[in-house]
Amino acid sequence: MADLEEGFTLTAVPLGSGPDGPLGVEQSDKTDQFLVTDSGRTVILYKVSDQKPLGSWSVKQGQIITCPAVCNFQTGEYIVVHDNKVLRIWNNEDVNLDKVFKATLSAEVYRIHSIQGTEPLVLFKEGAVRGLEALLAEPQQKIETVISDEEVIKKCTLGISDSQFPTQEHGNYFAYVQKFNSRILSKYTLLLGQEEKCVIQSFSTSVGQKFISLMSLSSDGCVYETLIPIHPSEPEKNQRLVQSQLLKSVVSGSAQSGAALSILDQDHIAVLGAPRPASKECLSVWNTKFQTLQTSKELPQGTSGQLWYYGENLFMLHGKFLTVIPYKCEVSSLAGALGKLKHSQDPGTHVTPHFVNWETSQGCELGSQNSEQSKRILRRRKIQVSVQPEVPASTQLLATIQKDSEKHIEVELRKFLATKRTPDFHTVIGDVVIGLLGRCKAEPSFYPRNCLIQLVQTHVLSYSLCPGLMEVALEKTDVQILQLCLQQLPDIPESVTCACLKVFLSIGDDTLQDADINMESVSDYMDPVQDGKMEEQTTFLQNGFNPEEDNCDSCAQKLKEKPQATADESTSCPLTPKRAALLNAILRSAYSETFLLPHLKDIPAQHSTLFLQYLYFLYLKCSENATMTLPGTHPPTLNQIMDWICLLLDANFTVVVMIPEAKRLLLSLYKFVKSQISICSELNKIEVSFRELQKLNQEKNNRELYSIEVLELF
Repeated sequence: MADLEEGFTLTAVPLGSGPDGPLGVEQSDKTDQFLVTDSGRTVILYKVSDQKPLGSWSVKQGQIITCPAVCNFQTGEYIVVHDNKVLRIWNNEDVNLDKVFKATLSAEVYRIHSIQGTEPLVLFKEGAVRGLEALLAEPQQKIETVISDEEVIKKCTLGISDSQFPTQEHGNYFAYVQKFNSRILSKYTLLLGQEEKCVIQSFSTSVGQKFISLMSLSSDGCVYETLIPIHPSEPEKNQRLVQSQLLKSVVSGSAQSGAALSILDQDHIAVLGAPRPASKECLSVWNTKFQTLQTSKELPQGTSGQLWYYGENLFMLHGKFLTVIPYKCEVSSLAGALGKLKHSQDPGTHVTPHFVNWETSQGCELGSQNSEQSKRILRRRKIQVSVQPEVPASTQLLATIQKDSEKHIEVELRKFLATKRTPDFHTVIGDVVIGLLGRCKAEPSFYPRNCLIQLVQTHVLSYSLCPGLMEVALEKTDVQILQLCLQQLPDIPESVTCACLKVFLSIGDDTLQDADINMESVSDYMDPVQDGKMEEQTTFLQNGFNPEEDNCDSCAQKLKEKPQATADESTSCPLTPKRAALLNAILRSAYSETFLLPHLKDIPAQHSTLFLQYLYFLYLKCSENATMTLPGTHPPTLNQIMDWICLLLDANFTVVVMIPEAKRLLLSLYKFVKSQISICSELNKIEVSFRELQKLNQEKNNRELYSIEVLELF
């Protein structure tokens, strides 16, 4: 349960001259004191409980502060950057910033970060990170370039032993994680996962024991989460991470400004923005575990889309004034998320958010002063952990599958897959699939397709390990999972392969239009062909075979009746690209002819004819180049195409020959076979001549250094 208390104005004076309000709000070394940096020349120290300023410092006229002021918790001094490169350090006794310590740096600063328990860190606009002491020892040291010239840093956060910052470049987003103790920089490409291209409006991060949770508020109004491993398996390699949708439509997708996001604790986030297109902006608190809205507060004067939180206070710009709204968050539970929690504790108690230092064995309360009470809590927590045996992650995941929501299962599955693989990993994955399928059969409305896709993409499953997977996908007509299974799973029975073929041939084009199909196998040869080019192509011999040429007089007369239809049949694909990609997965699957033929006889004649037309089209595409191969990634081979043509004709010839629509196709195939026989006959004739040439080459050592030879082939 979360509660937003009545807010109050921290300052009645408009801050700065910019429309976006203050540059930042940072905590001082005193719990109740905060540094507010405006977008002009001034830094003000406020005491929140008294709602009054304690001090104010300004740079000279003509200078401008470009980085929010922070507090060095180790020394109690304040640090600020103006004009991008000039760093100033002062304390409460100083009055004029022009007379305090000054250091001019060699590169432009993006942000200075400081938290209790660690040295302040300086992040440069080029992506490099330096400790404050090392930077002050040599201010003009060379700063390396980490990100490209086109990348722009969108946000930066600091943990106990690392820093993270996401960047944007031409609509693509990346995340960088810098480890301080090992100086390792890891880069991740963020795959947004949305069907439409969306812009990320706000980022927020929190650090756990194994993962960094990177949450983002997108322009479609949804909140997405990306889990970044703290200890990646390949830290030097650019890895790809997929975002998963955490909350849907928390703000209006049409709102292009005034939206912000902040993580409050493990289960709660604060969102700033208009919930509907015509409504006023508001501050809302959401429970991410149960996906429920906990509380909200309307902001009738509007906001700038800036949100800061420290301890128990949320800071935001309401109208032209900096406003503070105290909040309370209790332990997340289903009763609390639904607003039915019975308050057994004192009204004044609350749970404060905390970050965990994964380099040590104990947690570190953010903003706490290591009081005796927190020490007792930590000791009690440590004793409980030592008494209770550790439950394996796989067992926890299997328990989660039985009772939790699809979204929560997907999050836990991604966490499990990001951990180090054990020797029994493939068996565990099989058990997870069986657990999901068992719940699918027990609850018809439960179908975690995203989880199943992730499991198939682990490349450790086989059909025999989870035979019910493709059965459920066939029942749901989930062509995406069926395609993945055909590409990834070995030992698929011929009966299941044929069942997939029937689904791929019978499913409607409207349904396929919305399906997410892997198009790599058809991307390079499914482009529409112009009429002029089609006529030009039919004049070439394709591996000795020309569809317009006919040595059979009876066939020639029939084909000449509709010459345009022949040209279209030879050069245009009879299927949509998505259906063709599905059939390519069938062509590349393993099978036994003996076991497959009986099942092919059950395919309707119209579908067999359509499949034959597509196979004939693929053959003609193969014939367009000397290598007799199709372009693209993992396309079917010529041998696979020919084998399937033979299989379909063997299984359905007596039925297909009676269909008028298949008449022209069968005539074309007849001409094709006849031309191949003619080519083989000619090759046999010159085989003897080639053998004689080989004998002559073997005798060349007996000749002189120079000779003229004339060879006649008959």
